[in-house]
Amino acid sequence: MASRLLVTGAGGFVGRHLLAALDRELPDVAVHRAEFDMTDPAGMRAALRAAPPDVCIHLAAVSAVATAREQPDLAWRVNLLGTLDLARAILELAPRCRLIFVASADMYGGSFAAGEPLDETAALAPLNTYAATKAAADLALGAMVFEGLHVVRLRPFNHTGPGQSEAFVVAAFARQLARIESGLQPPELLVGALDPRRDFLDVRDVCAAYVACVRRLDDLAPGAILNIASGQPRRVGDVLDKLVELFGIDVAIKPDPARLRPVDIMTALGDATRAEHLLGWRPRIDWQQTLRDIMTDWRARVRAGLA
Repeated sequence: MASRLLVTGAGGFVGRHLLAALDRELPDVAVHRAEFDMTDPAGMRAALRAAPPDVCIHLAAVSAVATAREQPDLAWRVNLLGTLDLARAILELAPRCRLIFVASADMYGGSFAAGEPLDETAALAPLNTYAATKAAADLALGAMVFEGLHVVRLRPFNHTGPGQSEAFVVAAFARQLARIESGLQPPELLVGALDPRRDFLDVRDVCAAYVACVRRLDDLAPGAILNIASGQPRRVGDVLDKLVELFGIDVAIKPDPARLRPVDIMTALGDATRAEHLLGWRPRIDWQQTLRDIMTDWRARVRAGLA
C-alpha cells in the first residue's frame, strides 16, 4: 500500500470527492494535493524532486468538451503535453511511483456507433478535441510502459453528482431548475439534444473505483486499462424529466442550438466487467439518490448566490 499519494486536479469536481474518499477509506496514506500547474514542467519537476510520491492519481485536465473545442491549444497543452511532462518527471525523479491516469470513455467516440456496450478492446475513435487529447495521452502512456513507467489507465464513463459545473448536462439542467424555482429566471429550460443515451455514474462511485485501484495496484499489470461504467443506458431527456419531477415545478422545454455538439454520439455504453473482476468494484449508489443530491446541491448554491 502507498504511504504517500499525490493527486493532480484535487481542487476540481472529482478531485474534491476523491480527497474525501481517500481520507475515509485510506486513513493511513498521506494524501497530497499537487500544487504545480500542468503547463509548468519546471514546477512539476521541483515538486516531485522535493517529495517523490508512491502513487499519483492524475485527474487534472481541461475536461469540458465545449471548453476544449473553444480553447484547443490549452486542451492539448494540458491534457497531452502536461500529462507527458508528468510521466517523464515520474520516470526520472520518482521511478517507483505508480501513475493512475484518468482518461475518458469519450475516447471511444465513433466505436459507439455499434450501439453495444464497449469493453477495453474497443478502438479509440475520438470525435471531438477533448476526446482526441485524452486518447493521445492514453496511447503515449501505454508506450511509456516499455520505458519503465508503471501506469494504469482508467476510462470512466459520464459521471455526475453534487458540486459539478454547469458545463455538464445533468448539472446544467439542475442549475436552471433551481434558478427557475427561486424566480431568478423565466420558467423556460434551455436544452441541447435529449435523445442520446449515456452511461451515467455517480461521482462517488467513480471515486470508489479510484480508491480500489490504489488498493489493488500490486495486482494490476503496467499499462492495464479499465473501464469504469454502469452498463445502464439512460436517455438524457428521461434524466431531465426525472429532475423536473423531483423539483416539482412546471417548466417549458426550449431547444438551444448553442448547446448542441457539432458531432454527437447517440448511445455511449460501457462494459466494466474487467473492473469488477480486478478491483471488486461496481456502482452502488442509487440513481435516484444521485439526482436528489444534485437537486439539493443546486438549491443550496442558488440560495447562497453562487448560481
